[in-house]
Amino acid sequence: MADDPHFLRRSLVWVVAIIVVGFVVIGFAWAKILPGLSVARQEPPAIETNVATWLLHHSVPASAKAQKAPFVINAAEIEAGHQLFQQKCETCHGYEGGGKTEIGSGAYPRPPVLRELLPSMSDGEVFYHVRNGIRNTAMPAWSMPDRQLWQLVAFMRHLPIVASMTPVSQVTPTGAHYVGSKACASCHQDQYDRWSKTAMANVVRDPKLHPEAVLADFSKADPKLVTFGIKDVDFVYGSNWKQRFFHKVGKTYVPYPAQWDIVHKAWSKYHVPDQGGDWWSMHYPDPKGDNSNRPTGPLCDGCHSVGYDVATEQPAEWNVGCEMCHGAGSAHAAHPTRENILNPARMDYVRANDTCIQCHSQGQPTQAPHGGKYPAYDWAVGYHVGLNLSDFWKLEPHKLGETTFTHFPDGTAHKNRMQGNDFVQSVMYNRGVTCFSCHDPHGTPNPALLRAPITDNKLCLSCHAPNTQVGPHAVSIEAHTHHPAGSPGSECVSCHMPKIQPEIPGVFVAAHTFKFITPQATDDLKEPNPCSNCHKDKSTAWAADAIKHWNDRSPWRTASE
Repeated sequence: MADDPHFLRRSLVWVVAIIVVGFVVIGFAWAKILPGLSVARQEPPAIETNVATWLLHHSVPASAKAQKAPFVINAAEIEAGHQLFQQKCETCHGYEGGGKTEIGSGAYPRPPVLRELLPSMSDGEVFYHVRNGIRNTAMPAWSMPDRQLWQLVAFMRHLPIVASMTPVSQVTPTGAHYVGSKACASCHQDQYDRWSKTAMANVVRDPKLHPEAVLADFSKADPKLVTFGIKDVDFVYGSNWKQRFFHKVGKTYVPYPAQWDIVHKAWSKYHVPDQGGDWWSMHYPDPKGDNSNRPTGPLCDGCHSVGYDVATEQPAEWNVGCEMCHGAGSAHAAHPTRENILNPARMDYVRANDTCIQCHSQGQPTQAPHGGKYPAYDWAVGYHVGLNLSDFWKLEPHKLGETTFTHFPDGTAHKNRMQGNDFVQSVMYNRGVTCFSCHDPHGTPNPALLRAPITDNKLCLSCHAPNTQVGPHAVSIEAHTHHPAGSPGSECVSCHMPKIQPEIPGVFVAAHTFKFITPQATDDLKEPNPCSNCHKDKSTAWAADAIKHWNDRSPWRTASE
């Protein structure tokens, strides 16, 4: 065959064709691919990212993956890791590990979103990469003592919780129904035990079944004000600031016209005026002043229960149970997987926060609910986690410059239960911070279910350490606050979350816009400022003059902010 001239001719044609094609491919690559190949601005192709991630996982020896910290990880070790992260890692990875920094956004490949990557890696694997670096990336090898490397690993397991800024939706499985919080306990015992002690798990309780729920002193009741006894009460509501008392009327409940002030341990009248108060009151005129025309079904129960049905006037479960935030759980209870249960921690910042804003806000339904028999509802009827809250609920409107029942002139909330109205105005909301970045709805030993104490600024400093990306830009907290360390004036919340929103007369809750309200705003807008809140014996002029002499502040901002 080798002597066959036709074979030789065909072979030569194939060789020439292959050479030509090769030159064409090389020429195409030279003209189209090679120019810009070194540019780091473009996003890596998905196939490149997937291959690199696979190689990354499989390049670590099994013995290294199995390594664990040779000492007990506690709060002090995590905090030490936090400080190291701020010094060594934050420039590229960001304070929350998202990588959205000036340097990180320009690196190739981009720094990974640590909160998404780390769950698939063992502590030993993370330690290996931090110690040895990653070739052909911006990740260097660190020559720190092993203990510091392990501290870094420990902190990275406790990164601040920040939600995605791009839409991430989850959907309740088709046909799923509510099964109740107790169905969650067998797998999530720790979360269930902590949650069961929270105020949300105990919003409304039957005093006959839970006599310990009654905080009011009926022996001190003025009979002209308190016209009922505990034997007449079917539900007690509240356990923090105030306690109210409901009695059943038909399928719903009606509040008695007296409440117990838990803080001051005193009885007071409870009645919303027909005009000049909450928007819904005009739809429920109550000329007797005894709340007899104010049913809890349309006005309260949608937020004090799971799956309240406006047609049957019955909930799937009383109190704020697991499925209020995670959706109907029957599919998950039958076959637990990550995909068949909703988790706000994996949602984008809008949907994640809407889980809380549905109840922690003042607003109105966008439309009359199907099957509802009452003239107005004061909760987002039809909404459940996973849907778009804005399709069912609109926040209370406000016109800038006006002081109303719900707002100060600058838009800050003027009353309680408006954390959501405040928060959506904040810079933190617009950066992906969520309600549960600071609060753990499963329960903590700290006030307001906070993830860490605020008395030593520990919670705020987990993101806002001095001279870090998100500030404050000062050498220390005392230098920023101009108050001695450990004093109330040196607590972040004293200035950025002043208690100016009345819960009940004489008891105020914190604003959630996080902006500093200046003494000038008090003079111009009659809005309380944090300086005068503490220095009650001083004038706004005194406070303004004191701030004027803080040479690290712009006089223009402190005069009008």
